[in-house]
Amino acid sequence: MPEPGKKPVSAFSKKPRSAEVAAGNPAVFEAETERSGVKVRWQRGGSDISASDKYSLATEGTRHTLTVRDVGPADQGSYAVIAGSSKVKFDLKVIEAEKAAPVLSPAPAPAPAPAEDPGAPGEALASATEERGGSPSPEGSSSVVPDASGAPDDPIGLFVMRPQDGEVTTGGSITFSARVAGASLLKPPTVKWFKGKWVDLSSKAGQHLQLHSSYDRASKVYLFELHITDAQATFAGGYRCEVSTKDKFDSCNFNLTVHEAIGPGELDLRSAFRRTSLAGSGRRISDSHEDAGTLDFSSLLKKRDSRLEAPAEEDVWEILRQASPSEYERIAFQHGVTDLRGMLKRLKGMKRDEKKSTAFQKKLEPAYQVSKGHKIRLTVELADPDAEVKWLKNGQEIQMSGRYIFESVGAKRTLTISQCSLADDAAYQCVVGGEKCSTELFVKEPPVLITRPLEDQLVMVGQRVEFECEVSEEGAQVKWLKDGVELTREETFKYRFKKDGQRHHLIINEATLEDAGHYALRTSGGQALAELIVQEKKLEVYQNIADLTVGAKDQAVFKCEVSDENVRGVWLKNGKELVPDSRIKVSHIGRVHKLTIDDVTPADEADYSFVPEGFACNLSAKLHFMEVKIDFVPRQEPPKIHLDCPGRKPDTIVVVAGNKLRLDVPISGDPAPTVIWQKSIPQKNKVPAGPAPDATGDAGASDEWVFDKKLLCETEGRVRVETTKDRSIFTVEGAEKEDEGVYIVTVKNPVGEDQVNLTVKVIDVPDAPAAPKISNVGEDSCTVQWEPPAYDGGQPILGYILERKKKKSYRWMRLNFDLLRELSHEARRMIEGVVYEMRVYAVNAIGMSRPSPASQPFMPIGPPSEPTHLAVEDVSDTTVSLKWRPPERVGAGGLDGYSVEYCQEGCSEWTAALQGLTERTSMLVKDLPTRARLLFRVRAHNMAGPGAPVATKEAVTVQEILQRPRLQLPRHLRQTIQRKVGEPVNLLIPFQGKPRPQVTWTKEGQPLAGEEVSIRNSPTDTILFIRAARRAHSGTYQVTLRIENMEDKATLVLQIVDKPSPPQDIRVMEAWGFNVALEWKPPQDDGNTEIWGYTVQKADKKTMEWFTVLEHYRRTHCVVSELIIGNGYYFRVFSHNMVGPSDKAATTKEPVFIPKPGITYEPPNYKALDFSEAPSFTRPLVNRSVIAGYNAILCCAVRGSPKPKISWFKNGLDLGEDARFRMFSKQGVLTLEIRKPCPFDGGIYVCRATNLQGEAQCECRLEVRVPQ
Repeated sequence: MPEPGKKPVSAFSKKPRSAEVAAGNPAVFEAETERSGVKVRWQRGGSDISASDKYSLATEGTRHTLTVRDVGPADQGSYAVIAGSSKVKFDLKVIEAEKAAPVLSPAPAPAPAPAEDPGAPGEALASATEERGGSPSPEGSSSVVPDASGAPDDPIGLFVMRPQDGEVTTGGSITFSARVAGASLLKPPTVKWFKGKWVDLSSKAGQHLQLHSSYDRASKVYLFELHITDAQATFAGGYRCEVSTKDKFDSCNFNLTVHEAIGPGELDLRSAFRRTSLAGSGRRISDSHEDAGTLDFSSLLKKRDSRLEAPAEEDVWEILRQASPSEYERIAFQHGVTDLRGMLKRLKGMKRDEKKSTAFQKKLEPAYQVSKGHKIRLTVELADPDAEVKWLKNGQEIQMSGRYIFESVGAKRTLTISQCSLADDAAYQCVVGGEKCSTELFVKEPPVLITRPLEDQLVMVGQRVEFECEVSEEGAQVKWLKDGVELTREETFKYRFKKDGQRHHLIINEATLEDAGHYALRTSGGQALAELIVQEKKLEVYQNIADLTVGAKDQAVFKCEVSDENVRGVWLKNGKELVPDSRIKVSHIGRVHKLTIDDVTPADEADYSFVPEGFACNLSAKLHFMEVKIDFVPRQEPPKIHLDCPGRKPDTIVVVAGNKLRLDVPISGDPAPTVIWQKSIPQKNKVPAGPAPDATGDAGASDEWVFDKKLLCETEGRVRVETTKDRSIFTVEGAEKEDEGVYIVTVKNPVGEDQVNLTVKVIDVPDAPAAPKISNVGEDSCTVQWEPPAYDGGQPILGYILERKKKKSYRWMRLNFDLLRELSHEARRMIEGVVYEMRVYAVNAIGMSRPSPASQPFMPIGPPSEPTHLAVEDVSDTTVSLKWRPPERVGAGGLDGYSVEYCQEGCSEWTAALQGLTERTSMLVKDLPTRARLLFRVRAHNMAGPGAPVATKEAVTVQEILQRPRLQLPRHLRQTIQRKVGEPVNLLIPFQGKPRPQVTWTKEGQPLAGEEVSIRNSPTDTILFIRAARRAHSGTYQVTLRIENMEDKATLVLQIVDKPSPPQDIRVMEAWGFNVALEWKPPQDDGNTEIWGYTVQKADKKTMEWFTVLEHYRRTHCVVSELIIGNGYYFRVFSHNMVGPSDKAATTKEPVFIPKPGITYEPPNYKALDFSEAPSFTRPLVNRSVIAGYNAILCCAVRGSPKPKISWFKNGLDLGEDARFRMFSKQGVLTLEIRKPCPFDGGIYVCRATNLQGEAQCECRLEVRVPQ
């Protein structure tokens, strides 16, 4: 097994799985490598497999396939595939044909793995486990890795591979592994390991238990490992692994069995919370499903007292201790605690008072948050500044590096993490001795924005689909959704997710009808949406094969054009397949299929058909062989045109534009007649090239090509005539519409003449229609209308094809495959708020026209929904007040405003309450007829038009409702209202009453007078306002509300307060020793409020600086003490109330002198003491780690008498004469400053203190780090 924390990288992105195949059928195994060009070997039983009649090996890019033909019992066994250092094993099981399902056919998809034999767990475990070169695990250790191929797929859970049960002997090691798919996760999942039912093993991480996690970017799988070393019998029991994301949760239980008996003298720590049964002598057998015990790994690190105590788990128990009893059940459910009775019993025995930390004065915060790429500091404050500190991340000790910096300043210890990444999102701990504090660091990612959105696509069934989107950040985590449901690889291998820098691709190799829908790419900063339309595969015939009439020895060419250039087909003659030879040739160039028959004979006259492969259609045409009937005529035979056309009126000759037109006219006559070809051009002022003798009257209005002997040999040009003795051939290369008309063929010789009219019609694809018009634009639909093309190509219009695209896109998407017969169509399934364009094609029997010009851009916008919570707020004799809330759905068109209408009850004619729209959500409808019963409704409007209305449920009677007057006096106005002089007074009192009541204010029973007091009344409240209050405004105010003979009253007490006047008659009552007794009278004016106290101050006569002696003193007499003998003092007193102190103070008029009593001073006799002391360091040097280039300081403290001499040494060398070192000594604090240290300055530094009483020294180690 690989070392913990080092996960080998697999060379396979898709591994073959074991399969069951019926005898006689082929078995197919597929494997995909991470990159192409990798050499892959297939083995059976350790021997390489080579290509033969039995085995077929195929490689296509990164896909490698092994096919075992005609599987028999001898082929059953174990197989393997090897690429580089990666090896994957799989099994082939052959079952009898009659036992196999009749509809089961071998496919590349692997069949479910056969059930494993419970009697051979090791063999089954290794059947599909990926192996690598390495030594086996040492004796006493094992690794539990489940069979990834044999485990069933879990479409709901998060585990790709679950941890399995394991066995280990005492002292051995074991690793439990869990794999979690990370392709669909935007953040790493949270994984917790538990022992029993609730013991979280993250708090037990240490020497005997480690938790490891890693991420494989190639396979996008997270690997979580629980590694137990030096296993003991107490470790046995049931374990649980829980994995959770933002919206999913999954868990898995597994057992650990430890094979060793427990000695009688040893103690089983799980016995306190585990039900056990004894088997044999001293052997304890645990039931993993009944195990509810705790696992204290710390007991293995150092000796413990033999007394059994319940270990305290910080996570669950701390939460339970601080929670109320009503929350116990919820917390137990969240943490997986099922034994509620045992939990309550344990909680009852735990102490409630929390023990104060002895190692930390200030702990870490519960959690920290930092943005990705920023810096974070984690700081603790220690009780002992010299204590050693360890920092842990997910239970592993952090080593100092360029990103992790440890700082020590006094009692503070700081861990600085620079350039935070998602890997730093973890749990951190600071360990001091046996105590630790924990925190969690959350790394916040910046939002990932979409720089290039997805584009709509239209494909046929079986075609490849690839959506591409570009985001703002390279390697960002994204989610692909279809119709709001997230797409994952676990569901099917149909979807492939590809990352290329900032570009993300979703690939569907073979699209089906079920794949149609809306696909979205969602990031943390938005999403892109596109539509995929999958249509049934249909074949369109752009050009059908036409009937041909040819003569002997001529060439017959049948040509057709279909929509798919990859379609092959078969040519049939009278229903039988036509075999090409030297005379019959079949060609396929692009979308055009041709059948060419040289030297036509009468046997070639038949029905010819072209049948495309894979489509139920048949293109047929007939080949007519034209026989030339030449009757025996004597010499001097008059000319004659031999055409098989009764009545001398041949049918119209139809030719497709662009094809070759060939008119082959057999002639006879002796001597050889002259052939004249003419074409009638009606209504054109053109003169024929040569007038035909004895031509009909309409010949003068036609173009005439006359070919004399010189011209008979002319074969150049697009239009040409070739005449031989027995026939005349008129050829037009690439027929155009101008070639359409009536062609007159005249043959004459001296004996006579003959004439035939040939009508030629050139048919083509229609002209492009005009730009379509858009109307009735809705939320996701619109109506498209267009006009027929000006020219239908000579064939009736069969229908129309409609296409649309987003305005900023270049990809047109077809909306219909069945032709539209009408001149309008309702297009649906558009995205609201996106600008679209439309265009149309016309289709006739020849093919499809060029596209029309694009329509005017338009945006599907739906009207808003109806407003909510429409209510009648107030009603009077002529008005109704309405209020409502905005609609729940506004849409991309925004909200322009609201319209309000009303109508009489029983009437259907609605009247607008205002012209235009209102943006407010309330309205007062005025000028309504009194006592009318009206219904009201409100509509929301936007650029798409009005939305659905919301109406009042019942009719409203327009009539004032009598309501008794009532004053709603606020609570703070029911007490005495105090204001300071000069402050404004604004008293607002709401009231009710209808019709509008009459409000009256009085003061002390008298009406209010004066301009300083103003009253403001509204329909719902009254306000008493005084701009600047004066003492005269104090008093009792009464407000009266009256409606007819009904009234309501309220009384308010207003108290305007001011500063008090100074106290009166301050006197010095007595002076003795260091004391003076003062007395005064209360102030004459208390400021209209209670006196809160007095402030007494004194001032020396010499300096006249006032000092406060007493504050907030309530009495009118006091004693001032601690005066200086021989000085004279003045005293003053201020009075205080709620406003503040008085502006002036009462001051004594004469100073009070403190006399000097006659006292003889006798100095005491003291014994001389010896204060000499040997040097000693009160604070030694501390080891430091500094960064090169920054000044470093080493500090310590020393005491001693007489003052000791200080010397500094580095690695035994005196630093006294080195200018790079500065030494300071201030009041016993010694400092050594090292200017811009380099790595050479690292070493052992010693500080030595010497005096007459002795010598002392201390040392430290300095490490100088080079920044990375």
